[in-house]
Amino acid sequence: MRIGELAQASAVSRDPADRVQLVQYIKTAQRLGFNFGEIGHSVGAIWQSPDPDSAITRLLQDKLKLIEARMSELGALRDELQQRLGQDCPLNPRP
Repeated sequence: MRIGELAQASAVSRDPADRVQLVQYIKTAQRLGFNFGEIGHSVGAIWQSPDPDSAITRLLQDKLKLIEARMSELGALRDELQQRLGQDCPLNPRP
């Protein structure tokens, strides 16, 4: 999706100042681990929110919860892999 398409889909104006702000938002969101789908889904609501700071805070809190859950899942996976390394056949079901 191009910036102009995202602006149109999210009801953000196409004037230069809004475009710069939109590009900065997209770049920051990408750096924080958001994909284009997540960005496209959230940008319209944030731009139209009466309190964008609170909307972004909620978005970041939700993303943090997802990351923490994924880290927990990865930790459990790491533990299981380490346990299986000590077995005769690591792919056999665990007892």
